[in-house]
Amino acid sequence: MTNITNINIRELSNLPSPEFYQKKYPSSEQQTSLIKESRKTIENIIEGKDSRLLLVMGPCSIHDTKAGIEYAEKLKELADKVSENIYVVMRVYFEKPRTTVGWKGLINDPDLNGSFNIPKGIEIGREFLSEVTRIGLPTATEFLDPFTPQYIGDLVSWGAIGARTAESQTHRQMASGLSMPIGFKNGTGGSVQLAIDGMIACEGEHAFLGIDDDGKTSIVITKGNKANHVILRGGASGTNYDKDSINEAQELLKKNNLVPNIVVDCSHGNSNKDHNRQPIVFKEVIEQRLNGNNKIIGIMLESNINPGNQSLGNIEDLEYGVSITDKCVGWEKTEEIILEANNLLN
Repeated sequence: MTNITNINIRELSNLPSPEFYQKKYPSSEQQTSLIKESRKTIENIIEGKDSRLLLVMGPCSIHDTKAGIEYAEKLKELADKVSENIYVVMRVYFEKPRTTVGWKGLINDPDLNGSFNIPKGIEIGREFLSEVTRIGLPTATEFLDPFTPQYIGDLVSWGAIGARTAESQTHRQMASGLSMPIGFKNGTGGSVQLAIDGMIACEGEHAFLGIDDDGKTSIVITKGNKANHVILRGGASGTNYDKDSINEAQELLKKNNLVPNIVVDCSHGNSNKDHNRQPIVFKEVIEQRLNGNNKIIGIMLESNINPGNQSLGNIEDLEYGVSITDKCVGWEKTEEIILEANNLLN
C-alpha cells in the first residue's frame, strides 16, 4: 500500500513530559512566591495600581548560560538600586522566530550546531530559569511553540507574543490560557490593530488542542487572560515610539474599549536594529512619561554584557557575553541609562 502520510517527516521521537522536567527542576517555595508576587506586581502596573515603570530587559536571546547568569547577577544588583521607581524583569528568550531560516533558540538547538537536541534544550532552559529566579529576578520570555508553556511556564512572570505571531490564532488562543501577563507586539509591517485584535482574542475563552503535564494530547479550554497590553516595536512602516505614534496607538486602544496602556520596545524596528539607537529611544520614552503620559507603563531593552552582536559561525570562536542574534546595548551603557532614568523618575 502506498504511504501518503508523514512523507516529508525525516524522524519522529518521543519527548519527556512536562512533569518529568518539573520534577527534575522543581520550584522551591521561595521561587513560587517570587513568581506569584511578580505576576501580581505586573498586573498591578497594567491596572494602574502600581505607578512604577515596568522594565523588561536582557539579552536578545540566551545562548551561553554562564554569561546569562553573570548578566542576571549584575541585573539583580541594579534592579535593587532602582526598585522604588522601576520594576525590572529579566528578558530570558529561548525561542527565536525567524523571518526565513536561522538559529531558532536554545530550546530548539542548545548545542548551536543544527543537532536540534530539544530534550536537552528544555532541560537547560528550565535549569536556567530556575537559577535566575533563585537569584531573585522575575523572568520574561516570548512564547513561540504552543507546547513550551507547559514545560517552563511556571518559572515565567511575563510573556510576549511576537510581531510574527501576534496575528496567529494558535498564539492568541495559547495566550488566553497562560498564567502570566502577556504583551502583544505590533506586526512586522507596523500594524497596531493587529496587536489589539490579539489582545481582544486573548481575553476570550477558547478551546484547542494541547498537552497536559503528562505530555498527553488534550483538549484545552481556557478562561481568557485579561492581563495584557500592546508593545510598540516599530516595523516596516517606520518607528512608533514618538509622541504622535504613541498617542495614535492609545486612541486606537480606546476606540476598541481597551485601557490605553503602552509598552515600548526600544529595539527592533524602533532602533532600526542599531543597538546604539536604543538609549536614544529609551530616553525619549522616559521623557514622554515625565511629561505626563503615565499610560506608558513599560519599556523593553535588549542588553547584554558586551555590546553589539556576532555571527554564530565557529562555536569556539564566539566572544563571551555578545549576542548571536540582535545587537544589544553593553552593560556599562545599560547601567548608565537605567540609573539616570531612576533619578528622573524619583
